[in-house]
Amino acid sequence: MEQIRLAKKEDAISIALLGRVTFTQTFRRFFSDFEGLNNYLDATFAVEKIERGLEKENNVYWVAFVNRLPVGYAKLKLDSPSNFVPYENVGQLQKIYVLQDFLSLKIGKRLQDALLEKAKASGCEHIWLSVYKENQRALRFYEKNDFKIVGEHQFSIGNDTFDFEAMSKRL
Repeated sequence: MEQIRLAKKEDAISIALLGRVTFTQTFRRFFSDFEGLNNYLDATFAVEKIERGLEKENNVYWVAFVNRLPVGYAKLKLDSPSNFVPYENVGQLQKIYVLQDFLSLKIGKRLQDALLEKAKASGCEHIWLSVYKENQRALRFYEKNDFKIVGEHQFSIGNDTFDFEAMSKRL
C-alpha cells in the first residue's frame, strides 16, 4: 500500500535519513572529497535543520510511504526567485528523493504532481529547480515533465565542484 501525505514535524527523522541515504546512493560515486561529502550530509540532513525547515511558512514537505515505510520525500519552497527565472510568483522544487529500491513505483512522479499542484494553488506561476548534469535519470524525468533548461551553475561541496542545469516550467 502506497501513501503520500504532507509532512509533519515528527517526520523530520525520516526525512533526514531519507535525504542522507538517497543523496549518498545517487551522488557518492562523483565525490573525491569524502570528508567534504560527510560534512555536507551532516549539515544538510541534520534532524534539527529539517525540523526548522518544516516550521518555515514558505516550505512544504511531503513524505511517501510503501507499506508504512518511508521511502521518499519532496520539498517545495514557495516565493523562491531565481536569476534563471525572471518572473514574479516563482516557487522552487528543492528536492524529490526516493530510495532506489522504490523508483520503479513512480513515487517521484506522484511527489512531483503533489508539489506542482500545491505550488499552483499557492499562486506560483513558474517553478524552477537545479539538477546535477551527470544525473541523467533526473534530467530525463524533468524533461519528460515539460521542464526546460534555462541556465547552468556550479555548486561546491568540500573540495569537489559540480555543474548543474537550472530548469523551469510555467504552471
